[in-house]
Amino acid sequence: MERNVGSTDKTARILLGALAGLFSLGILASAVPLPAILAPVLGVGSVILLATGFTGFCGLYGLLGVDTCSVDTR
Repeated sequence: MERNVGSTDKTARILLGALAGLFSLGILASAVPLPAILAPVLGVGSVILLATGFTGFCGLYGLLGVDTCSVDTR
């Protein structure tokens, strides 16, 4: 797998993934007053964001031909 997620994109994914995970756990612990159905949605989203952030590869980017890695060929 070729990396297609740049450093800024990676940082944003990791931060958003961590926040989504915390909100998911907060909902499960009844500390965050949001509907319970959001807990698994946020949990799955968190895992996806963290995985793509740490690996540097996004399958959806690969399908769409998007590459946010800043490669300077000069």
